[in-house]
Amino acid sequence: MRHHRPCGISVAEGCRLMGIARSTYYDPLENAADDTAIVEAMFSISDEFEFYGYRRVGAALRQQGLVVSHKKIRRLMHEHDLQPRIRRRFVASTDSDHDVPIFPNLARDIVATGPNQLWVSDITYVALPTRFVYVAVILDAWSRMIAGYAIGRSIDARLTMAALKAAIERRQPPSGCIHHSDRGSQ
Repeated sequence: MRHHRPCGISVAEGCRLMGIARSTYYDPLENAADDTAIVEAMFSISDEFEFYGYRRVGAALRQQGLVVSHKKIRRLMHEHDLQPRIRRRFVASTDSDHDVPIFPNLARDIVATGPNQLWVSDITYVALPTRFVYVAVILDAWSRMIAGYAIGRSIDARLTMAALKAAIERRQPPSGCIHHSDRGSQ
């Protein structure tokens, strides 16, 4: 019997008396897989599902009957360069194909030496659970502080104008302040 203890002494006490480690008392797992079998299975999973990280690879291994700890999966994936490819969602926020006049780049040779000399702006989006919201931001190029911003559900000229108005109200820039943005239609 595996866990039979004659004499009524505990496992720890018996191992101590015999001078062996307590872990030698317990039987090894009968279906413990060697690393080569695990790595082969991980390669086949990664070939089929290239975006799987260690959690999903571990779940797929369990479906195949291989029980492996998450630490071992991470170590083997790192050792064998089985890192997942990262999916990136892309939302186009710049529309350069428009009929609105395109102005020259006045900020090309400007090196700001103080605040409110050069403002740069852009639009980005924030993914919420049910939809996207857009954020127009104007930064002071010298201090990298936000001069103004606006948040909206649609990406149009009203959003960028609201950010510019907020920046002007907040900072009251002197004449000669250059406002630079990309060449999107907004």
